[in-house]
Amino acid sequence: MPRTESELESRLRAFVRANFLFGREHSEPSDSDSLLETGVMDSTGVLEIVDFLKVTWDVDVSDHEMLPENLDSIERLAAFVRRKLTARQDRA
Repeated sequence: MPRTESELESRLRAFVRANFLFGREHSEPSDSDSLLETGVMDSTGVLEIVDFLKVTWDVDVSDHEMLPENLDSIERLAAFVRRKLTARQDRA
């Protein structure tokens, strides 16, 4: 589990910057901006994010969870990861 709330957002932002902005850091979206609507990522990018969540936090994303409500902004991604990590801790 990330040590602080900002650590999670920071890692997500760094991933987006490194994998989707390609030198366009000046146009980095805010944490609440839609990554799809702003053109930062496309449907293939969603799959890259899903892989990043699995590798980084061992978070599985099922087909029914692949929704903009979960994966379309830094804020939504962070909230989704927190819910998944909390659910895992509650089961342990």
